[in-house]
Amino acid sequence: MTRPTRRAVTAIAASMVIGATLLATTTAMMPAPSVPPPARGPSAPGEDEVDEIAERIAAYDNAEIAGQVGRTSSVTRSPTTGWAGARIVHPRKNDWEPAVAADPNDPWVYIMAARYGSPLCADCPEPWMMLERSRDGGKTWSKARPVCRCKGTPWQADPIIEVAPDTGSVYAIWMDTWNVVFSRSDDHGRTWTDPVSTKGTTPWNDKPALVVSDDGQDVWVTWNGPSGGDPFVARSNDGGATWRRRRVVSSDRYYFAYDGDVTSDGTVVLAQSSISYSGPGGTPRGVVKHHALVSDDGGNTWQNIVVGTVRIGVPCVSVACPSDYYIGHSSVAADDDGGLFFVYDGAVRSGARQRTFVSTSFDNGLTWSVPIKLSEPHEQSGFPMVAATGSGDVRVWYMQTRNGHRNAWNVWYRASGDAGVSWTDPARLSNVTGGFAYITRRGFREPYGDYGEIAITSSGKTIAVWGEGMSYWGPGGVWFNRQR
Repeated sequence: MTRPTRRAVTAIAASMVIGATLLATTTAMMPAPSVPPPARGPSAPGEDEVDEIAERIAAYDNAEIAGQVGRTSSVTRSPTTGWAGARIVHPRKNDWEPAVAADPNDPWVYIMAARYGSPLCADCPEPWMMLERSRDGGKTWSKARPVCRCKGTPWQADPIIEVAPDTGSVYAIWMDTWNVVFSRSDDHGRTWTDPVSTKGTTPWNDKPALVVSDDGQDVWVTWNGPSGGDPFVARSNDGGATWRRRRVVSSDRYYFAYDGDVTSDGTVVLAQSSISYSGPGGTPRGVVKHHALVSDDGGNTWQNIVVGTVRIGVPCVSVACPSDYYIGHSSVAADDDGGLFFVYDGAVRSGARQRTFVSTSFDNGLTWSVPIKLSEPHEQSGFPMVAATGSGDVRVWYMQTRNGHRNAWNVWYRASGDAGVSWTDPARLSNVTGGFAYITRRGFREPYGDYGEIAITSSGKTIAVWGEGMSYWGPGGVWFNRQR
């Protein structure tokens, strides 16, 4: 998108899963005891993750034996007007949780994802961070290359990628096990700097999101840490070379970072979703809160503002799927005219189907409009992402079931030309209707990964990426579609 907006994100271990209170964060973060997080966090950092990786790879191997990997029949499509059509990054690779970034001034586009089942070497991570590059706005793509071979690292997860608008430099973060690292490329993703840890002396960190200033000098990485899921922000003022860290909120709720952006006047806004895991056996209880963490001084102080409060909806019933897989996703985008647009998911009533909502702010995130419902009332919806430019141009995609079928999901796109007052009719981006074992004419069986992303190319076209799979375990793949 024209201004860097992020995310989306989760630990691959078990897919991820405020009135305003001014929080002065003038003390550097001190190491905290490693309090095991609940369901979507690492219950014992390193152990559960290895089990999750093994299960996902085994699911792929079993599907390959059964002849269900790659194209299983002729690919069928249902064309969507104005779009090039959904394409898979690689039909036989097991790719999960993609990120996308586009250069606003040149036709470079980047897709990054975690790739399972295709190790680079005996001592390389499994999964590893895969990057593909396009120099023509997403029409053609390079072969997949690792951002870092990172020999000796057991596994990697949670890719996030952004472009600094003024320079074209590409910034990426991901997890080298329970260590969120940062790297950058100044040659369109061909070579990358050695990864730098953002956690400092913290025992571990998880679930990152990334924000980059227009000139690329100021970088913010937010993640949750070992204090029980509280959100932290790592801040760099030298393009990612060195970092300072602060805890932004101290609470009994578990925060998940999904996205962030910086407004035209330099205000940083982070989209986070919080859950209480106080139910029986550490299950979610009560409501999901969607927060805008706002700083107008570069990250010295923060305001924690609740944009929306929703109920916990229907649980995921896919194979091995955590019950909180569908809840607690949010995304934020800033346009060039001072507008902020915040999308999130949740149920109106406990146990009901989720909806996708959008709220707007024109005072740097301090107050937000009454939410508008974007998804259909009788379908399950979630995983939304948003991008914006200027002059009221806002673009959103979200996932939604079709005709009430829980195993028939699609990706839908809506846009606004008047800053969110009115919206176009939904357009189906996941328009492949057959040819893969996990796709039927109604849709794909399960969202594969806790997030995807959206970006706007230098020609003003939307490109969206997401994951589709057989189940939570998979196998599956990363898909994308772009406007013509």
